[in-house]
Amino acid sequence: MNKITAKTPYIKQGNVDVYDFGTFKFHVYNSNDVMADTSFIIEGKDALVTMEEPLFKACVEEFDTYLKSLGKPVAEHIVDFHEGGTGDSPVVMAEGMHKFMHEGAYAAMMHGFQKAFGDSMVELPTGKASEVKFGSTEVYAGVPFKFLRTVSTDFPAASILIGDAVWYSHWAPVKMHPSHLQISSPAAIKATIANLTEALATDATLFCGGHGGAVDKETAEFKLQYFEKMQPLVAENKTPETYITAIKEAYPSLAGEDNLNDLAAALYK
Repeated sequence: MNKITAKTPYIKQGNVDVYDFGTFKFHVYNSNDVMADTSFIIEGKDALVTMEEPLFKACVEEFDTYLKSLGKPVAEHIVDFHEGGTGDSPVVMAEGMHKFMHEGAYAAMMHGFQKAFGDSMVELPTGKASEVKFGSTEVYAGVPFKFLRTVSTDFPAASILIGDAVWYSHWAPVKMHPSHLQISSPAAIKATIANLTEALATDATLFCGGHGGAVDKETAEFKLQYFEKMQPLVAENKTPETYITAIKEAYPSLAGEDNLNDLAAALYK
């Protein structure tokens, strides 16, 4: 796996990193938007696959310009955890996710975003959705995509193993204290440990998420160890304050300390 940072003068808000796996390239668009969302392009020999396209117009313009610069047709648009700027293009998603996105809490969340961000956000997608069964492997642009059940406490989308080399899930296993949006209960810690254990048992060498970009295997191993340490600390400490002290002692100077108050409040509510 070789990594390069793409030289793209027309990309001013975000940035693109490219990972070359020989049989395919994996393009990571870090949007630097208010959501800190990440989008992806999988480049096969003759075609492209997009995944988790951006939500905000400025980022959609950058992403689409970069996509066109690759000079290949788009074979599929995968929408997993995040709706974005796919417009009326047909999309692929995990079984059950289309219904989930269009009712209840997810639909309310998206309408809330529309009210909050107004014209800076793209219109919600209208393209026909095809669903993929969990456990199945689909080949798009000559690259295999295996759709697996994800963290049980997260959206009912998929963790996806791409080209037997890239593991995608909602949250990249970055070296920092997690957000309360990712971990909101002891059950979420347990489920995340199970998902990371599954990920690290594959041949993947790159681990990425719709939040957090992409990291190497060593970083993913660190994050698994972090959650394995976090789990007993939550049980042993009876208040948010003592938990925060304990996790900071276990991981001094780890990034994301500003997440700890909201995280602890969620864990001890």
